[in-house]
Amino acid sequence: MPLYVVEPELWREPDAAARHWEFIAECLAELAADIARLGQPLIIRAGDVVQVLESIRHSHGVGGLWSHEETGNAWTFARDRLVAAWARAHGISWHEIPQHGVIRRLVNRNGWAAAWDRQMGEPKTLPPQLRRVSGMETRDIPSLADLGLRPDGCHQRQRGGRQAGLDLLASFLEGRGQNYRREMSNPLSGATGCSRLSPHLACGTVSMREVAQATWRRLQQLKADTSPDAMALRASLVSFSGRLHWHCHFMQKLECEPAIEFRELHPAMRGLRPQSADCALLDAWATGHTGYPFLDACMRSLTATGWLNFRMRAMVMSFASYNLWLPWRETGLHLARQFTDYEPGIHWPQVQMQAGTTGINTIRIYSVVKQGHDQDPTGAFVRRWVPELVGIADHHLQEPWADNGAQAIIGKIYPVPIVDLKASTNAAKDTIYGARRRAGFSSAADDIQDKHGSRKSGIPMRGAEPAKCKRKSKASVDQMKFDL
Repeated sequence: MPLYVVEPELWREPDAAARHWEFIAECLAELAADIARLGQPLIIRAGDVVQVLESIRHSHGVGGLWSHEETGNAWTFARDRLVAAWARAHGISWHEIPQHGVIRRLVNRNGWAAAWDRQMGEPKTLPPQLRRVSGMETRDIPSLADLGLRPDGCHQRQRGGRQAGLDLLASFLEGRGQNYRREMSNPLSGATGCSRLSPHLACGTVSMREVAQATWRRLQQLKADTSPDAMALRASLVSFSGRLHWHCHFMQKLECEPAIEFRELHPAMRGLRPQSADCALLDAWATGHTGYPFLDACMRSLTATGWLNFRMRAMVMSFASYNLWLPWRETGLHLARQFTDYEPGIHWPQVQMQAGTTGINTIRIYSVVKQGHDQDPTGAFVRRWVPELVGIADHHLQEPWADNGAQAIIGKIYPVPIVDLKASTNAAKDTIYGARRRAGFSSAADDIQDKHGSRKSGIPMRGAEPAKCKRKSKASVDQMKFDL
């Protein structure tokens, strides 16, 4: 009997948002139709999952429980413990099936990448035919109001459902991903040049295994084609294949150390930032009213679409963490609510990495002005999302205060920059590097690297030659080379 339990308490967590549920609800509607064709409707229930399971046990009996193996937030971890206790109490076997390359109860990272390849290479499981269970009728998919969620203005978010995910995968592999390596850093071109599969991987409408296998097959098909387009597509798919590893690499961190969601990974980084955010700074950053056009365009775009390319995700987190010196937990929660593709196991290690709290990653403090010049040289992205600057010349668009007409706009219809970039960057560097110079920092960083770091700076991937890399000291290894 296929069962989906909607848990209202989960949707009251601070990282949950209406855009997440709307995407999932669309996935559920399509899933229900697909499963009904197999012979048994999807049973939808809302409430506490243990109470739902107990009710079914009383009415029908439960011979076994099967679910995907989840690496979620702390709330889902606590819920899984309750489900496990219920299953043990009633002698019910609970089978959790791995969905990604994450290994539960992992001892160390030795051989992790090879294990990922083996798991992703296993045959896919075909859907079974189902026998209808009498006395179990499905119910409606809850609405936003049912779950106490308010619409959040994400009018341009991606649509949910397996077919949408399959269409994205096919178009990316067949040609849309040809310029992936060049386009993924730009917030405009990345919207179409990236795979855009991330919300589907997060919700399970497509599996990592089928994405990996489809990518490997396409790489093999392209091997014999020496045309420029085919060679460009193959090079991009090699890069994409590597990033599929990285997806699970970061999830493994949260699986091995759930406290990453709440506590700085390196002890020396604890207590450096305020415990609570300056509300005015947090609101200006979150709503895109900082006075820095490219940063503001990114935040406004994210609010409306639920997506931002990776480099810009790193940039907006860097600006909040270093230039505004806001606590990473609060800014991380805001971004979690904004990303339609929110995946806790990726999100929280990435938030800490960009905030400089891991102790094992290079400190990257992005200049939001320089990134604007580099990634939006024509100003098209800023023009789209910051219309207040219509009177500013193109060559001053990333620094509008330098324009002759700035007095009519800056401080009137568009804010004065809320922080001095150079001064705030220098202050952040002094504090961060001061903490890194403390006694015992390197030793603790080596321990973190042993537990969480990749064993190679270039992860081998199918369809490409193994990367050659120089040996570095453990604490200085930059785990993921994102070509930033």
